[in-house]
Amino acid sequence: MERRSLLRAAVLGGTSAALGGTLWLGAAYAAPAQPGTGPYGPLGSPDANGIRLPSGFTSRVIARSGQRVGTTSYTWHNAPDGGACYADGTGWIYVSNSEINPSGGASAVRFSSTGAITGAYRILSSTRQNCAGGKTPWNTWLSCEEVDRGYVYETDPWGTKAAVRRDAMGRFKHEAAAADPVRQVIYLTEDVTDGCFYRFRPTTWGDLSSGTLEVLVAGSGTSGPVTWARVPDPSGATATRGQVSGAKRFNGGEGCYYANDTCWFTTKGDNRVWQYNAAAQTIELAYDDSLVTGGTAPLTGVDNVTGSASGDLFVAEDGGTMEICVITPADVVAPFLRVDGQSGSEITGPAFSPDGTRLYFSSQRGTSGSSSGGITYEVKGPFRA
Repeated sequence: MERRSLLRAAVLGGTSAALGGTLWLGAAYAAPAQPGTGPYGPLGSPDANGIRLPSGFTSRVIARSGQRVGTTSYTWHNAPDGGACYADGTGWIYVSNSEINPSGGASAVRFSSTGAITGAYRILSSTRQNCAGGKTPWNTWLSCEEVDRGYVYETDPWGTKAAVRRDAMGRFKHEAAAADPVRQVIYLTEDVTDGCFYRFRPTTWGDLSSGTLEVLVAGSGTSGPVTWARVPDPSGATATRGQVSGAKRFNGGEGCYYANDTCWFTTKGDNRVWQYNAAAQTIELAYDDSLVTGGTAPLTGVDNVTGSASGDLFVAEDGGTMEICVITPADVVAPFLRVDGQSGSEITGPAFSPDGTRLYFSSQRGTSGSSSGGITYEVKGPFRA
């Protein structure tokens, strides 16, 4: 699927907004992006799980923190966060991080071809505040520690191989990761107010034991060409983000997702979705709620992000109105679902099943507002192909 910029300009009633000093004339997202006007139609009333969904979609609870998963003997972790899905024969596996400190780690749930839960187990233990991460093309899960001088751990979704700490990928407040198989790099976000955007170039693609950590260098604007510079000391003895002059700053790097020469990533501090064009080596904004005119911004508190086969992006909110919003290739931004009665929580870990018919995500703190109240859900329905 080919995507263009999702936010060239906010145009409504004859007004327009400039990005990075350049005036782009493109389709407006502000006018058609009001709640209920997205590709799936308006949200319905809350279902039995307190989730508002478009017509034709249903939800179910997969797991709750501190309780056994399905009929298994495995107890689900607290504060479920970033996640991903993996094909497993005719079924699939959903992995989920635990954002607690200490003893974070990650767990997995296995499903049959019909969606029945057939197993649950631990895949990473004895780590700290595992927030987001990313799936690799060789079917491992990169689990990222969101602490100062945190590590990236490469884990096995099947739970048969021991997790491995990947020191060469740098020590900083890691958030998310996304693999670019064309350029053979892993993109990484950093969750601090003056954080950076990184890429890791393995010495050998498929082996993360060694390689070069680089940081994005660009001007102060929101669009234009970029370069990459090597981080001299990935060990973080000196703060990684302070080692390269001219490294571009991002206000709280969050979710990260790669598709078709583009890496999409979010920054929660300024509520923006960015797009890095890897082929052209340029960066620009894809969404900025401050440029919405003529109504309330449909997406606030941007956090985790994933994509579907249709080219739609699904962006989860940390706070906001507890929604997952869809951003379409036609520049429409609208709620896809909303979780009621959980304002003290955040939505985490959105990921599609391999066939694209089921979306998994968690409410990190559930109705209690506590890390021990996490709930992991599945939404099934006619997602756009």
